Amino acid sequence: MEEKIVYYEQPGGAENTETTLKLALERAKARGIKKIVLASTRGDTAHKAAALWTKSGIKIIVIPHQFGFAGMTFPPELIKELENQGHIVHFGTMLFHTDRFYGVDTPTIMANLLRTFCQGMKVCVEILLMAADAGLVDIGEQVVVVSGSGRGADTAVVAIASTSTHLADLHITEIICKPLQTKQGPPSPPPGQMPPPPGQLKQMPPMWKKPD
Repeated sequence: MEEKIVYYEQPGGAENTETTLKLALERAKARGIKKIVLASTRGDTAHKAAALWTKSGIKIIVIPHQFGFAGMTFPPELIKELENQGHIVHFGTMLFHTDRFYGVDTPTIMANLLRTFCQGMKVCVEILLMAADAGLVDIGEQVVVVSGSGRGADTAVVAIASTSTHLADLHITEIICKPLQTKQGPPSPPPGQMPPPPGQLKQMPPMWKKPD
């Protein structure tokens, strides 16, 4: 089996968003998938998706930030608009931001591991678990999941859904698109060692070295 993966040179952005939404719909149609789980914090991506996917038969499950999370600005009027179109907006607990609640580092470790693929991959797994926990997708159901890095959408996958209590049953089966950039900034230096000036970051070797 061969399938195309689209890689973006830069993460986020309006141009990537439109391409990602089109690719997600194409793959959903090819696989007979009727649900797309979509991350949208301010509502812009959800609004674009609903307009682009109209009359496609796709049901969108929109996952914004949970209430109380910094920057949670999803417009209430958009919730009603999306629901009138047959879609769902779900505000659930963001499972990879529960360190203070549970007092353990596991959520951060999982998030950082998924970010080695890209920020969007971390979000895809998180929002799919949230949607399944809410009963909006079934364990074992095949869906498309769309997310991004910052604003917009740049990551899409085909996945087998599961809940957070059955994490081993969640599977990413296909990567549709993702950005090439995965890191979230330069690495931190070892304790006691000063980082280089910003202009020298590109000349630094992959591993930090102590001066001779």
